[in-house]
Amino acid sequence: MRVASQLREGGMVSRERLCRMQAVLDHRQPDMTVIMAGVHKEHNVSAVLRTADAVGVLEVHGFGTQSVPALKRTAHAGVGQRVRLHHNPRIADGCRSLRQAGLRIVATALAPGARDFRELDYTRPFALMLGAELEGVPDEGLAQADEVVTIPMLGLTDSLNVSVAAAVILYEAQRQRLQAGLFDCRRLDSATCERLLFEWLHPRMARLCLRRGYSYPALDADGDLLHAPGQPAPQE
Repeated sequence: MRVASQLREGGMVSRERLCRMQAVLDHRQPDMTVIMAGVHKEHNVSAVLRTADAVGVLEVHGFGTQSVPALKRTAHAGVGQRVRLHHNPRIADGCRSLRQAGLRIVATALAPGARDFRELDYTRPFALMLGAELEGVPDEGLAQADEVVTIPMLGLTDSLNVSVAAAVILYEAQRQRLQAGLFDCRRLDSATCERLLFEWLHPRMARLCLRRGYSYPALDADGDLLHAPGQPAPQE
C-alpha cells in the first residue's frame, strides 16, 4: 500500500527535534508579521523569512506582485516550511485583511514626518511593511500605513537592503516583547500548535493528507505517527 510505504519512509522523530519544534511554537507571535510590498528577488524574500523565523514571526505576506514571491531552493525545505508566505497581488486588499485582524500597518520610508523606528511600541499588534531596495514601499502601501518609520543613517548610504532593514526593526520588536513578557507563555491556540507541529515534523505526510483530503494522523508523545493517514486512530 502506497500510504503505508510512505509512512515507513518517514522515519522516527528524534526527541531533540521534537522538543526544539515545540519550543519554537511556544514563542511564535501571531500578532507580529511582515509585509513585503513589491519585493520579488528570491534572495531578499528568503532572507526576510529567515529573520522572521528567528524573532518569532508566524507568517509573512508578499503583496503587490503578480506571482507568489519566490524562495531560494534551499529555503523551501527549511524556513519556507516554518514561516508561511501568503500572497496578494493588491497591497490595499492585503492590508485591509490584516487591519481587520487587528494589526496596525507600520511602513518603512524616507518620508517627511517618519519617526525613528525605536520610538514605536511593538508590543501592540503590527505588520511591518518593507519595500524593494531601490523603489522602497510603493505609494499604494504608504497610503495604507498607520505609522511610517525610518532607520536613522549617519553615513552617505540612505537606505539598507530590505532584509537588513527587516532584521534591524524586528529585533527591536523582539527586544520590546521580551521585556514585556510576551514570549513567556504560548500565544497560539492548541489546535494551531498541533497542526503546525505535524506539518513541521512530517511535511511530506502533511502534503499527502492535503492532496487526499485526509485529516492529519494523531501523534504520540514522541511526535511519531500513531496510524497511517486515512485510517482511524487506534483505540486505547
